[in-house]
Amino acid sequence: MRLLFLPLLFLATAAHAEVHEVKMLNRNASGGMVYEPDYLRLKPGDRVKFIATHVTHNAATIPAMLPEGAEPFKGRINEEIEVSFTAPGVYGIQCIPHYAMGMVMLVQVGDAPPDAAALPASLPPRARQRFEEIIARAGKE
Repeated sequence: MRLLFLPLLFLATAAHAEVHEVKMLNRNASGGMVYEPDYLRLKPGDRVKFIATHVTHNAATIPAMLPEGAEPFKGRINEEIEVSFTAPGVYGIQCIPHYAMGMVMLVQVGDAPPDAAALPASLPPRARQRFEEIIARAGKE
């Protein structure tokens, strides 16, 4: 009898997961190439749909900013992708062609505070500046 309820448990968990949309933009009100929003706080199992709004952008994890046990992803240029975030922690996301220009975002899964993000020494200066701005703003939310 218990085996009959197991599939229902998985369906109930999946039904509670939210899908968040992130636009990959050439410009927003603050200028520059950006993800909008550039910070999300998710529950484990939530999904993010990266929406291509211009032909030169993609979304990919930054290997040095990937929580333990998390699966990396790398979308193709101008590809709309949907990614599930299951491992708790803080993820760094980049647009590979515009990484050095600071096109990055932060995804917090679970209770790990955004300031727990370990910013690697290898970050390009503009990406580091954007992450520091995101972390400072997210810490106030």
